[in-house]
Amino acid sequence: MTETRSNAPAETRRDDPVLLPPVDIVEDDAGITVYADLPGVPKDKLTVRTDSESLTIEGDISFGLPQNMDAVLAEVQAPRYRRSFALSRELDTEKSEAVFKDGVLKLRIPKVEQAKPRRIDVKVA
Repeated sequence: MTETRSNAPAETRRDDPVLLPPVDIVEDDAGITVYADLPGVPKDKLTVRTDSESLTIEGDISFGLPQNMDAVLAEVQAPRYRRSFALSRELDTEKSEAVFKDGVLKLRIPKVEQAKPRRIDVKVA
């Protein structure tokens, strides 16, 4: 899996500033698990898209300021996370599962059956 930066969706311009969320990717014999830290993103503002060749994670940050209040200092200039990766053809994106809890996205993408390692029984002749 390799990271790409050219998969900007039509609704966002290429020059819009975005934050790159920290991501951990763990591979095992059955597939990969992606952990993305997305603090400040509510579940309804999170988008995860996969196809046979790519994975895109996007989320809009919600600051939650009370009405009639303005921020005196705002260090976050880009209120959106975006990260894109090219996927191996060994992964079965149609069987992906995602859980979002406490600002952390956990995405599991299994390998296709043909790509999983198999044990071959050896018979003694």
